[in-house]
Amino acid sequence: MLEVLETVDGTALHRWARACAAGIEKHCDEINDLNVFPVPDADTGTNLLATMRSAVDALSSLGSAAASASGVAKALARGAVTGARGNSGAILSQVLRGVAEAADTDLIDARTLRSALRHAAALALEAVSVPMEGTIVTVLAAAADAAEQGHADARLSEIATLAADAAAEALMRTPTQLDVLGAAGVVDAGGRGLVVILDALVEVVTGQAPERAPFRTPGADERDGENTCVVDHVAHAVSGQDYEVMYLVAETDADHIARLRARLCELGDSVVIVSDGSDGSATWSVHVHCSDAGAAVEAGLDAGRLRGVRITCFVLDATRTERPRELGAAPRAVLSVVEGEGAAELFAQEGAHVLRSDGTITRAQLLAAIRATGHGEVMVLPNGALAAQDLVAVGAQARADDREVVFLPSSSTVQALAAIAVHDADRIAVDDAFAMSEAAAATRWGSLRIADERALTYVGTCEPGDGLGLVGHEVVVIERDVAAAGCRLVDLVLGAGGELVTILLGAKATDELGERVAGYITSRHPGVEVMVYTGGQSRDLLQFGVE
Repeated sequence: MLEVLETVDGTALHRWARACAAGIEKHCDEINDLNVFPVPDADTGTNLLATMRSAVDALSSLGSAAASASGVAKALARGAVTGARGNSGAILSQVLRGVAEAADTDLIDARTLRSALRHAAALALEAVSVPMEGTIVTVLAAAADAAEQGHADARLSEIATLAADAAAEALMRTPTQLDVLGAAGVVDAGGRGLVVILDALVEVVTGQAPERAPFRTPGADERDGENTCVVDHVAHAVSGQDYEVMYLVAETDADHIARLRARLCELGDSVVIVSDGSDGSATWSVHVHCSDAGAAVEAGLDAGRLRGVRITCFVLDATRTERPRELGAAPRAVLSVVEGEGAAELFAQEGAHVLRSDGTITRAQLLAAIRATGHGEVMVLPNGALAAQDLVAVGAQARADDREVVFLPSSSTVQALAAIAVHDADRIAVDDAFAMSEAAAATRWGSLRIADERALTYVGTCEPGDGLGLVGHEVVVIERDVAAAGCRLVDLVLGAGGELVTILLGAKATDELGERVAGYITSRHPGVEVMVYTGGQSRDLLQFGVE
């Protein structure tokens, strides 16, 4: 018999977040195909997935200890705002923020869910400068209304089901509310994503996923029999804008954000500004479609401290979509030389090809891996696995096969993670290589090891069993206590500043060690975000990257 939850704790909320990411990934292509508003660029599913994955990744900062529903919800909201992509991703972040600000206890019950959905609907409406019927905001409002109108004594499972069913019904009405959807014969893409998210909650609470009929609009069968959406000639109000601009703003306040919103509304449309709701140190995610990307960025600089600036040109994207690609030429492949099962999974999730280097690798193995990608352009992240002269030799052999091979300057796995995070296969190769190289070079890195013999180092003599802290390849810390060495190393690496510390746990590292170092960073360096992943590397107990 399936267990029906009366309340949702931190563990169940974590399961819901993972189920959301899995559900959006499953329906990603479907959602992309529905995307005709505000710009028919077929990326709503991709944006929702990137946003949800960022939210799930933020949970790693909580460590392995059981967290309350409130703690999990707040981490999800922070991660979603920081990683929000597009209009839909920004609205999704406010759904998670609504849950976070309503969940002020260890558990979420029916009352909390009603409050969360109502608050999320209000936040979403506030975020959009010009709300329109027939969008994800409309679908969210319908879900909140249904939850609020449910019986006062209704159980959590009943409220979750009411909200999900109401969202699905509202989604089917969107083509009658927004002309561009009706003309294309599709439902709203963002609203479809929201239904996936609410259905995931129903499944976590009841143990059973709702059964949904295909979201087809009346007349779709007569048009083409396949629910295929052709949007090339659909015109709507935002067709005059050339760029999508997104960035994060920190060290600001509500007055500056209000002025920023007003300025962006002068420059363009589809203005969405959302916050993670943090007291005193909120981060704001900003989105606008405009013709002057530079002016939009300058407006943000006037509002506070900017980071994570992303500019997309609609015309270039459309040209790339319409231009047929040569077989094997694009998108280019990224090949990363990786030690450890966990690290290999991280790169695979980002779409990279992986060459495992759990032992030593040879030039022949690297050349074979480059050829095995099947692409004419290959970006290689060597991560210190081979000497420079070996890389030159491999590159010469690969180019003899009529391949373009670029070796990026990554000396460590954490630098490679920073590089793969900014990889964009739609950029021309030289721009992509520059962006990835810049990200790798900007990441200061260090590692924590245990000395296996007595040796003379730059900072003195170490004994077997000592904790060694390295910056790059040089020993800079020696401590008898390994965790103390890790904490001292963190202080040194963060001495020059930093906003994000990525920690990779080695195969021999305990969860306690990772938690102690992560906790030390949080307590001694407030404002620095910490992400902890299982890397599985054999030599380094911990590997640090600071951005």
